[in-house]
Amino acid sequence: QVQLVESGGGLVQPGGSLRLSCAASGSIFSPDVMGWYRQAPGKERDLVATISSDGRTNYANSVKGRFTISRDNAKNTVYLEMNSLKLEDTAVYYCNANRKSIGTMSGYDYWGQGTQVTVSS
Repeated sequence: QVQLVESGGGLVQPGGSLRLSCAASGSIFSPDVMGWYRQAPGKERDLVATISSDGRTNYANSVKGRFTISRDNAKNTVYLEMNSLKLEDTAVYYCNANRKSIGTMSGYDYWGQGTQVTVSS
């Protein structure tokens, strides 16, 4: 069974940095897209950043210039380097791995358990 194991969350002061990691354990065909989403209390789960298998990236406007997503395909691991953190970045961050179905091969959409990132002075 595939699971996404996240690490790196925690408490940080405004302006600080954190690096989140998410590794897909178990056997898995290489994800087409891996990404990070976040959900603040009382709000919807929103896209933070995604990265495709060929390195294409997409960022939410709110994090552009501050966050950097990367992946290690050999390890099926995705990272999120978060710099210049703001109070508004406080949320539960979820890792995602997605692969589209191709012919008879089933795709998948896996989610991590979520890791808390708290930005507080």
